[in-house]
Amino acid sequence: MKKIPVIYWSGTGNTEKMAEAVAEGIKSAGNEPILLPVAAADVNEIASYDNIALGCPSMGAEVLEETVFDPFFSSLCNSLHNKNIVLFGSYGWGGSYMTDWESRISESGGTLLSPGLLSLGEPDADSLASCKALGETLAKA
Repeated sequence: MKKIPVIYWSGTGNTEKMAEAVAEGIKSAGNEPILLPVAAADVNEIASYDNIALGCPSMGAEVLEETVFDPFFSSLCNSLHNKNIVLFGSYGWGGSYMTDWESRISESGGTLLSPGLLSLGEPDADSLASCKALGETLAKA
């Protein structure tokens, strides 16, 4: 059984709901999710895992949350080479931040297992089912 971290930042609870569904998918695939808000995550510990799920909504001008999540992610980037990664997050408009985030994963040498999963606002049942499937995909990698 693999332990797989699901690290997220959520301002309204939407991305947290998505993180919980990703963790549910990891568990249903027979692995142990480690669900952590980014403020409780240690970069060095997270870098020790082979599979990592990251969740953050779009903020401001279509960027990752700038005070906690982006600094964490920027520190983690140097350790993503050959890691299996999935991304998810909610947005209120646009959603173009995900393309930039995906590029940063590629530049770091990480392996993005699927396109980043987006939910417009609060995730509905279909979005949560997609999050669960995303967790299963990560767990099977």
